[in-house]
Amino acid sequence: MKFSLFVLPTVPGTLEERERLRPIGRNNERFQQMIEEVRTLCIMADEFGFDCFSTTEHHFHSEGYEASVAPLILYADLAARTKNISFAPLALVLPAHNPLRVAEEVAMLDHLTKGRVYAGFARGYQQRWVNVLGQKVPVEATPMDGSDVDKHNRRVHEEYIDVIYKAWDQDLLTYDGEFIQVPFPYNEGIKGWPVTDWTGKYGVPGEVDEQGVLRGISVIPRPYQQPHPKAFQPFSVSESTIIHTAKHDIVPMILVANPPDFRRLAQLYQATAAEAGRDLQLGQGVGAFRAVSFGDTEQQAVDLLERTQYFGFNAYFAGFGFWEAFRVAEDAEKYPLEPHTPLPPEEWTLDRMRKVKYGIAGTVDQVKRDIESLCKVHGDDGALEWFGWFFDQGLLTLDDAKRQMELFAEHIMPEFR
Repeated sequence: MKFSLFVLPTVPGTLEERERLRPIGRNNERFQQMIEEVRTLCIMADEFGFDCFSTTEHHFHSEGYEASVAPLILYADLAARTKNISFAPLALVLPAHNPLRVAEEVAMLDHLTKGRVYAGFARGYQQRWVNVLGQKVPVEATPMDGSDVDKHNRRVHEEYIDVIYKAWDQDLLTYDGEFIQVPFPYNEGIKGWPVTDWTGKYGVPGEVDEQGVLRGISVIPRPYQQPHPKAFQPFSVSESTIIHTAKHDIVPMILVANPPDFRRLAQLYQATAAEAGRDLQLGQGVGAFRAVSFGDTEQQAVDLLERTQYFGFNAYFAGFGFWEAFRVAEDAEKYPLEPHTPLPPEEWTLDRMRKVKYGIAGTVDQVKRDIESLCKVHGDDGALEWFGWFFDQGLLTLDDAKRQMELFAEHIMPEFR
């Protein structure tokens, strides 16, 4: 099993400090503290043998939570301070970007790190920033609700992914899409390029036609990894996402944690991959996304989980519907999916988070048993490829964060590597 350390990142501060220093996200002293904490943890993760370090991408978070405004820039800094660990954005929100610039920047980081990069793309669900940065498309953030806005967002996202992979794979890129044309305008081409002789002789063949009109572009550099970096898909919940990732050889980082439901999604991935010509073991090509808290006693670990991951979920992620990933079979009667009836706040409990095995809390031996079950995909015939640890940097003190990582590296990783 491979191990990924995931942080948001988060500007450190108590709730009182967040209120007193608001907006703490613009407090330079605290932002520097966050950067130094992330550097420290990433260097430790590299030394401990973690395979990957990842963050989100979000913008305008004045509250200081999920303050990951420029993940690729951050990874360039971290890569220069580490030796082996890879980096993965979970994820770049494509509808709020220019896909050609994304293709360039990921490929550039791939070169700077000599292949220590994964791709990770998402559609965007936070309207505060997706609506602002995506206004020229235009595109809006959306839940996966099948609405017209949702369908439009999906079309933008899928077209942009197509453009990125074509830009990586093709020396001469031309594209006539719904949302992007290459060249622009596509039918007329780009006229008036003043150095047609230079481009015609030294550029990619076909870039300039006999009349000196630009008919395509060549996105440089091509990725260091060939044909391109592998990709993650966070945070996978639906069967449609699992099917899509399996067809395209993408690793889903699955947020659904209830053991029978997780196993069912892993089996769906395996079956879909087989239809696409990839013969995989159960769990191969799949990642699980979980929270872990260690304590000298179970209660100590549960208390830590409650004031970190559980607090973050209820104060923040619950507002975006993330508790829906923690359903169990008996919820169907009280809170049906058709018509969709979300879990109400009284169901957002620490007991539920632990019962579905998303929040793994206990002594070293207790945590080890839960991860062993997950590693086997809750059976005897599985071999999970990726374990993603949602790590509460910014809610943990740095000393506590270091101690949690040390315990994981000493007792968990050697057992399941």
